[in-house]
Amino acid sequence: MSNPTELQYTAEHEWVAAGDPATVGITAHAADALGDVVYLELPEVGATITAGEVCGEIESTKSVSELFAPVDGTVVEVNSAAVDDPSVVNADPYGAGWLLRVAVSGDGGELLTAEQYAALVGE
Repeated sequence: MSNPTELQYTAEHEWVAAGDPATVGITAHAADALGDVVYLELPEVGATITAGEVCGEIESTKSVSELFAPVDGTVVEVNSAAVDDPSVVNADPYGAGWLLRVAVSGDGGELLTAEQYAALVGE
């Protein structure tokens, strides 16, 4: 699956869609590497997240991985449908499988273009 060019990416395999609020998820590359996602631990609404710092966990049948915040801000929404049925993260990582929405404050972290991310993961 190609990486949508309108998104920005982190080296830790998260994506962020600009907006107010910004939407955050994990990449298809990460979802494929994890295997079947079975559990999501996401920050609560109102939580402050900091770019580059751990803000949650994603558990699959293979492993548990940390979720890193791609931007600074306050969580304004969590995808409860994905929490209830984590398999949506594998099925549609750039759509219905989004994880959280953030009111961005500051410049955020070091974000990559789709082309830079593809080069990073060897696509």
